[in-house]
Amino acid sequence: DASVDPWSDRIPIGDSMVGKGTKVRLRPRPGGDAQDFFLVGMDATVAGVFADVDGGRHVAVTLDDDPAAELNLAHGRFRYFHPDEVEPLPTEESSP
Repeated sequence: DASVDPWSDRIPIGDSMVGKGTKVRLRPRPGGDAQDFFLVGMDATVAGVFADVDGGRHVAVTLDDDPAAELNLAHGRFRYFHPDEVEPLPTEESSP
């Protein structure tokens, strides 16, 4: 569908519009994937906003402190979270 482009799509989360390049903090909800437990509070960069066939939205991220982040990005390997599991971080322009 030409109207859906994960690389340019943005979604509102809190008071921010989140899309490719947005810095976020991961807040996976309890009861999710067991590996997500280790990612709570980690900072990440949004790689894209993906839509599924049911109309749901998913935020694809790379971990900021992952030494393989650039390689994962190049190969299209991301960690996916629901919009309510990421917290947009303040941008440098909005910081005091």
